[in-house]
Parts: sequence; structure tokens; C-alpha cells
Amino acid sequence: MTTDDKEQNHKELSYRQSGVDVEAGYALVDKIKPFVEKTKRPEILSGLGSFSALSRIPKHIKNPILVTCTDGVGTKIEIAKELNNFDTIGIDLVAMCVNDLIVCGAEPLVFLDYYVTDKLKVETAANVIKGIAKGCELANCSLVGGETAEHPGAFPENSFDLAGFALGVVEETEILGIEGPKNDDILIGIESSGFHSNGFSLIRKVINDFDIDLEKKIGREKLGNILLKPTHVYVNEILALKKITRINAIAHITGGGFDENIPRMLGENQKAIIQHDFDDWPSGKYFKWLMETTGIPKENLVNTFNCGVGLIISVNKSNEENVLGALNQSLFAKTIGKVQEKEPNESQVLYV
Repeated sequence: MTTDDKEQNHKELSYRQSGVDVEAGYALVDKIKPFVEKTKRPEILSGLGSFSALSRIPKHIKNPILVTCTDGVGTKIEIAKELNNFDTIGIDLVAMCVNDLIVCGAEPLVFLDYYVTDKLKVETAANVIKGIAKGCELANCSLVGGETAEHPGAFPENSFDLAGFALGVVEETEILGIEGPKNDDILIGIESSGFHSNGFSLIRKVINDFDIDLEKKIGREKLGNILLKPTHVYVNEILALKKITRINAIAHITGGGFDENIPRMLGENQKAIIQHDFDDWPSGKYFKWLMETTGIPKENLVNTFNCGVGLIISVNKSNEENVLGALNQSLFAKTIGKVQEKEPNESQVLYV
């Protein structure tokens, strides 16, 4: 190619020729508007497409403390890709963020997402964001915006990744967990919907190493459908529970399972004594299947997965009956342990 030819080609260069299709981005915004509009809370002042989002503090909160968090869904995306099903992965994204907010008693207010891909596929992205909007509806927070980015040549082909950002607000006098649990508190577990969005690198290795078909049945359910069950959003249950009883602390059982997440709600001189059996929990059969199929010891499962328990809350023993009665109206919950003073050389999580 001559210098003149190169100069002529450069004069005709466009963003599309570099691999970025801005028209696809515009099409995506038009496609998701109806879903996003359903999430709008009355406090939101701005609309989709603004450079930034504006929100009032809810009027019922007099001394507001703002709470922020961010998270993703990890390699669960790869299962969604393999099954070509992107309907629920967005719910996972919202749930992983707002469930962290609810640990301190915060009411989710706004949510933003970051979607990055090598080349934007409008239909796939729209399904993902539709799921994000559904998650926001479940959490009663507004999807106020986000960023969709194409990174041609710098991101794996036919791939995408997600990140979510949530802002919540809590009345200063109603923050949960600052003082932590009390010794002799009981620990109540609340069921998970399944694997939620943690441990999928291990799950995918198991599927590959043991040559497991995602069409395989576990009971009456296909493994692929089980794996794509969205993370449960616990916002409504915990906000309702706050109104009727004192919650001393909450642990969101995410990556790292019991062993990593329970100590995050304990004082340094406290331990949790836990009694756990897979058969006690509606989704426990999935984890039991994983253990029995692979030979992975239970101690490795409880430090990786939720093992059927999505949240653990610490309450005074005198509140046990009221808490279980309230929770069991919508989700399965049961007492799984207690908090006690820890000896110097003891672990913070002990199993009986």
C-alpha cells in the first residue's frame, strides 16, 4: 500500500472501524429504557442518559448515613454463556451488592452497573440489564445508570464482564453490627437459593475434570438450571425484621463460605459454634451432591460455598421465637448455632 493510499484510508477512519459500534450502544439504551423506568424511586431526580444521577435522601430517614459497596458475579458468567441464558445473571449482580448493604441495615437507594465486552451484542446486553432491573425491583432500588464499554483487542472475544455499585442509606441510630453480637446470642441461618454467585471457578473445574453434562439431572432439576438460579435478595426480609426486633449482627455468606464470613461479624474474642447439615436446608441437596460426586471434603465446601445458608443473623436468645416466626413466613430459617467467648488459641468458627 502506497503512502497516498494509507493517507486516504486514514481520512476515512471511524470509531466503528476500530471495533467500537456507538450505534449499538444507542440501540441498547433504547432497548433497556422500559425496564429501567420500572425501578425509579420517588427520590430520583435524573433520568437514564444523564452524565450523573441525582437523588434525594428518603424523607423517613432523619439522620442519614450513606453506605456503599461494589461486587461482581465472577465466573458464573461462563455458565450463562455455555447455556446461552443471560436472563438471571443481572439479578445476581444486584443481589451480591444489596445483600452486603443490608448487613448493616441499609436500605438500597441507587444502583449502577459496568458492562464491558469485546464487541457489544445488543440482545445479550439487553437481557443482562433486564435482569439487573429485575434485581433492582426486588431490592426496591433505582437503576440510575451505568457504563457499557467495548474494548476490542483488549478483552477476550465473545466475552463480557460485569460489576455493580450500590448506594444505600440507614438511620444512624439503626445501623446494625457496629457493636457486634453478644456472647450467648443465638445464630439463625436463612436459606440460600443455591450456589448464589460464589465458588464458580471450583464448580467449573469440577464440571471439566469429571466431564459432567449441564443437562444432568439432580433430582428433577437440570444442573445448568440449578447453577443459574439467581442469588436471593434479602433486603425485604431484613428491613421487615428490623421493625419488630433487635438484630445484633449479620453475616452475608459469600465467597469464603462460613469460615471467612462468620468471623466478619464477630468480635476478636468471640467464636461461633455452628451445627450444619446439608439435609436441613432446601438447597443443601445441591452441595451434598457436589460433595458426594467429587469427594471434596465438607470442610472444603464450608470454606468456599454458602452450603444452603445465605445469611446468618445474631439475635438475643429471647428473640429467637419471634425472629423464626417472622422469617419462616417467606423463607426457611432455623437456629444453627450460638456465640460464645473464645479462648486464645481457638478458631472463630467451630463445628459440632
